[in-house]
Amino acid sequence: MYTIQTNNNYDFKGESYSTYFPNLHRYPATMLPQIGIELFKELKIKKQKLLDPYCGTGSSVLAGIADGFLEFHGFDINPLAVLIAKARYTKLNIKKLSVYRKNLEYTVYYEKEDILPPFITNIDFWFSKRSIKDLSVIRKSILEEIIDKKYQALFWVAFSETVRFVSYTRNSEFKLYRMPEEKRKNFKPNVFDLYFKNLDKVLNIYINTYRPLIKSQNFKFFSNNFIYKKEKYDVVLTSPPYGDSRTTVAYGQFSALSNEWIGFPNSRKIDSLLMGGKKATNLYNKSVISSYIKKISKSNEKRALEVSAFYRDLEKSIKEVSQAITNKGFSIYVVGNRTVKNITLPTDQFIAEQFEKNDFRHILTYKRAISSKVMPAQNSPTNIAGKKLNTMHEEYIIVCQKI
Repeated sequence: MYTIQTNNNYDFKGESYSTYFPNLHRYPATMLPQIGIELFKELKIKKQKLLDPYCGTGSSVLAGIADGFLEFHGFDINPLAVLIAKARYTKLNIKKLSVYRKNLEYTVYYEKEDILPPFITNIDFWFSKRSIKDLSVIRKSILEEIIDKKYQALFWVAFSETVRFVSYTRNSEFKLYRMPEEKRKNFKPNVFDLYFKNLDKVLNIYINTYRPLIKSQNFKFFSNNFIYKKEKYDVVLTSPPYGDSRTTVAYGQFSALSNEWIGFPNSRKIDSLLMGGKKATNLYNKSVISSYIKKISKSNEKRALEVSAFYRDLEKSIKEVSQAITNKGFSIYVVGNRTVKNITLPTDQFIAEQFEKNDFRHILTYKRAISSKVMPAQNSPTNIAGKKLNTMHEEYIIVCQKI
């Protein structure tokens, strides 16, 4: 077993993500940037080339910027996450932004035609006819008025938030749950007003928080899984999913409606494309995790196979990542150990073990209390109706170095 140290310096009590970095867009289970900032100082890592193979909306980038990093590459299978990351870290002309905003508002409010919406799965189930009509107008106007795609990103971010807020989804949930009928009857949002309110918030945060951080750094974000292609990185800072998306944090469901409205492909397939998304036919029988999977299989073979699929894919991903790190470079993973069928899975131990199998040395593992992370408040690890348990309250920071 790899040694775990409790380090209260990384709890950041009383702080949240937005303490220093307000979000352009709500997104589940984002990593606290303060973790990376503090770690880079402790490990004396500065001005390096950073990779985040599960970048989400770009939290790790903030840590690198604070420590003078000059190059950042991020990968994520969810196009909405990559869109948000690109919107945050692309330097735009403020006057041009203002002109685009003014022209868009004029077009939206004075559009008289009925616009056909894009294909949205079960659109009438999730949206009122009025919301469909107004969202279609905004979407068409963005495509026609904001010609420069670099500028489009910020306008899409505000549009995505609006899609979620005017839909019939229960906004407190990550998964797609429809609000009850009595609430739907009285739910009549003003789509245009809400969109421009969201847009002004997004533009304000971008101009005052993120744009000043962008100097001469090189930012690249990709909407796909990371595969090693001979490019090397000095440090990896990342927070991978804690389990398959269907049974932990449902990234795909959270972003499905937004991705469809914006027009991204495979919008309803994201959960199946993420780690553990493809079914396993055999139990994962390697490494420290195998004995825990066997215990799960005794009570539920199906759940054991789902867990096996995740660790199978995580093993493959770590192998790809390990090849991309330079000699003496660092891998830093921030994870939680999820519970399945009342069995806590030591993902921190698995990650350290896998990196050591790929020519790394385990340096340290810190345990930190989770002070504020947007995750489900409860889950059902037993799948017994009505039986809920609190989700994890601790994270593990695993640091390994290539030897």
